[in-house]
Amino acid sequence: MPEQTSSAPAVVVSDVSKTFLVPKEQVHTLKERALHPWRRSANHEFQALKNVSFEVNSGGFFGIVGRNGSGKSTLLKCLAGIYAADSGSITIDGRVSTFIELGVGFNPDLAARDNVAINAAMLGLSKREARRRFDAVIDFAELQDFTELKLKNYSSGMLVRLAFAVMIEVDADVLLIDEVLAVGDAAFKQKCFDEFERIRASKRTVLLVTHDMGAVQRFCDKAILLEHGQLVASGDPQLVGDSYLDLNFSDSARARVASGAGGTASSESFGDGRAVIEAIWFELQSGETATTLPNGSRATFTMQVRFTDRVQNPVFSVTLRNSSGIPLLSASSAWGTERSGSFRRDQTVLWKASFDNPLGPDRYTVSPSVTLEGGAVLALTEKMSTVVVTRSEPTGTLVDIPFEQELQRDLPLSLEQELQA
Repeated sequence: MPEQTSSAPAVVVSDVSKTFLVPKEQVHTLKERALHPWRRSANHEFQALKNVSFEVNSGGFFGIVGRNGSGKSTLLKCLAGIYAADSGSITIDGRVSTFIELGVGFNPDLAARDNVAINAAMLGLSKREARRRFDAVIDFAELQDFTELKLKNYSSGMLVRLAFAVMIEVDADVLLIDEVLAVGDAAFKQKCFDEFERIRASKRTVLLVTHDMGAVQRFCDKAILLEHGQLVASGDPQLVGDSYLDLNFSDSARARVASGAGGTASSESFGDGRAVIEAIWFELQSGETATTLPNGSRATFTMQVRFTDRVQNPVFSVTLRNSSGIPLLSASSAWGTERSGSFRRDQTVLWKASFDNPLGPDRYTVSPSVTLEGGAVLALTEKMSTVVVTRSEPTGTLVDIPFEQELQRDLPLSLEQELQA
């Protein structure tokens, strides 16, 4: 984790609140207005921010995280001056450059060359300086063949590249960056992350809104977590990231997924019905049932199975896949030294697989199965459940492989010379 800066604050947010009036009924056409001239549209209040306070030191890299609708983008727009706060105060020391919404500040009927000049002027560069930096902007955005093309013909990825390239070329003291980087492809994201390293080394102040906990732990020296417009956690990026994962996959969040309000794909079941997977769960080393597993700790997966027919030597298995669908952990009774034996009809059993959790922080789908050694599927449920893994130390890897290390000192002179050669 980067060292925390100790200089005077570059950004001070004190008790900031922001409320929007949302109409319950909207008039969309002139005909509706003419037919119902006296109709009054009722409004209800939506409080996007509630007494949010924090400070960002000069040269700090500050993360702002939270679920969708938590108030992250509203906060960034208040910082940028796009929205006026209803109450509280915001103080920013230095010139601000923003990268908040796709296409903001661009004229779609103008070419890239004209838009770069306009945006650079809006961000404080002179015409001469904007012309001087144009090639650098286009080179970074990799749009050399599209400088005369009108922006309305650009793809969303091309717009992101152009907007980000303009932002980093402005000599701003404070950069406000929203999660629109998600639109870019993998190669451009990595290019932006390399640029983040350079920006951090230059001691410019950055406020980054993102859902990527890996980026928060990699770049940020402090972070905050917002939920329903309120600040619920702040400080160490690793702890804030863990709080985000706990919040994102809490019982209430899973209830919204189950009710169809959003989330992962639904489970699918297969098999000939000779076995039924009735329940699955994870346990900590203490024996406590858990939906969140700490990385590096002992964990146990348990599957409750009921057989509807006599079965000989079934194979019990489980696979965990990360949020990208990549299988990262599997366990199977077939890999043991003994076969599972015979099971009678209506017999219920528990199969357990214990492991030292090597997984990196993420949400994992759990797919259990019961098969026969010949390959017949008795019961298989894809994505039957999910489990969240948290990590206490940021390593940036998908899995943590246990290893042993050794340090040898005072090498023999001949060996030391040989190694240097």
